[in-house]
Amino acid sequence: MLLSFFSALPVALVAAAKRFSSKQGWVLSSHIAMSLMLALFPFVLFTVALAGAIAGELSQNFELEDMVDLVFGAWPEAVADPIVSELYSVLAASNSRLMTIGGVLALYFASNGVDAIRLAMVQAYRDEDPRPFWKSRLLCILFVILGGAGIMATAVFEFLLPFTTQYLAEFFPQIQFPSGWESGLNGLLAALMPIAAVLACHVWLPGHVHGVLQILPGALLTVLLWWAASWMFAMYVGGFARYSATYAGLAGAMAALIFLYLIAAILILGAEFNGALIRVLDGKSSKTTTI
Repeated sequence: MLLSFFSALPVALVAAAKRFSSKQGWVLSSHIAMSLMLALFPFVLFTVALAGAIAGELSQNFELEDMVDLVFGAWPEAVADPIVSELYSVLAASNSRLMTIGGVLALYFASNGVDAIRLAMVQAYRDEDPRPFWKSRLLCILFVILGGAGIMATAVFEFLLPFTTQYLAEFFPQIQFPSGWESGLNGLLAALMPIAAVLACHVWLPGHVHGVLQILPGALLTVLLWWAASWMFAMYVGGFARYSATYAGLAGAMAALIFLYLIAAILILGAEFNGALIRVLDGKSSKTTTI
């Protein structure tokens, strides 16, 4: 059984790549990328400002850079820097009204992107979504809210971590806590967030619930390809691409849009891989998996 599983992987990968191309995967990727790009600034403004306000109440040592790095830490530096610099200038003049408007805009635009991901997931798993429109839209909005809540919860946890370590050291003086372990845990949390997001997309967005073993191969493929794509795109932007010569002041936005396009395409490919692998292991022919 294990041997048949590993032998099915390359067959499923080829079938997924063919079906991704034939089922308008690139078109759906551009839809997702544009929706996420429209939602990026209001979502980050709202989430960072709100999490910063909460963390600021808990600690006077709140650093805005730590909060922003939690969102853009996994992005290539050449892509994130122009967006982050503009983000700082807007956050410096932010107020409660901006947070309210940013939250509404983020919910609307980001839910469109999540809905595009839902359509891609349903198509990739060969499901028929029985949910009515209002329930699908509500699910997409809930996804955005949970994503922001996850970022805020991680941020608050990071700010509370040093105080927890201090209290533990006072209560248990015989235990020597290694220095720098908080930074390692923070990095682990930042690395786990994309994995949690991918798993959530595969669990709740398709039309039917699929088993964990059916979800994991495509989720792992997605995360690995995301890491590779981020590394290669950073090298490309830093060493070869000259977007400023073509897009002038829009170079940073265009680099971010292309990066999101790659991320969306990999996410859809991972779902297609799962759908193809399920059919191959069920005994369907590889020719059938490309339909």
